Amino acid sequence: MVLPHPDPLYRVEGDPGRRADGIYDVMKPVGADEIVIETPEHDRKLEDLSEDQIMMVMEAWRLRIEDLKRDFRFKYVSVYKNYGAMAGQEGSHAHSQITATTFMPRRVLYELRAARDWYKEKERCVFCDIVKQEERQGKRIVDTHGEFVAMCPYASRVPYEVWLINRRHNYMFEQLRPDTNLRHLAALLRRVLRRVRQVAPAYHMVLHTSPNTIHPKGELLSSYWNTIVEDYHWHIEILPIVETRSKSYSIKEVYFNAIMPEDAAERLRKLDTNS
Repeated sequence: MVLPHPDPLYRVEGDPGRRADGIYDVMKPVGADEIVIETPEHDRKLEDLSEDQIMMVMEAWRLRIEDLKRDFRFKYVSVYKNYGAMAGQEGSHAHSQITATTFMPRRVLYELRAARDWYKEKERCVFCDIVKQEERQGKRIVDTHGEFVAMCPYASRVPYEVWLINRRHNYMFEQLRPDTNLRHLAALLRRVLRRVRQVAPAYHMVLHTSPNTIHPKGELLSSYWNTIVEDYHWHIEILPIVETRSKSYSIKEVYFNAIMPEDAAERLRKLDTNS
């Protein structure tokens, strides 16, 4: 079930009304803010659901992204989950959130630019290259299922950070490849979250997909995105919160992680996914 947020950050009605205020830009909080109710049962968490139920949650994400991107005011649609008090979870019932904004989130924009630059130089997707190297080395792989891989990234920002990514290239989550088995992703996400809850009381989970690149006439917004089909690769990032005070959060854009990703992956691999 998907509902409008009762106290939304963004509202669909109106025009952003972007205008200059000296050297700054000002605009109205136009967008969308929705809540995905993951289960009708109050005391169950996402990782406690069956694979079929998790697939239904992901299908809700996919359909809402697809629908919101039809509104050409929205440049990006974010799907995220804040679990636990330390992550700022709103309410105790299992849910995730979807927001559509008239601007690009800065972190995603950094990632898009880096992927574009890598493709310009190498003519390959950087995410595909990362997955191939990680599987070849094996040191930071947490788990795999079918075509999906869970790994601790090389330069993890926080302890036990995990990415879930498809071995096969695809830039857009809402338009999955016809032969993609979403059940494999559901099973892998379930196992990873069961591991994460044994090492952290809270986490942020964010789905990274492509921005809204389409004009009403079906053309790419600009030449800026003219290689995005080849250079970007959707994935899910999970950032556990293991302590109340962290240098990662006190020094913005500079991350301090006391646990090597190789050690984090090894510990996560050993954890019981039935716990």
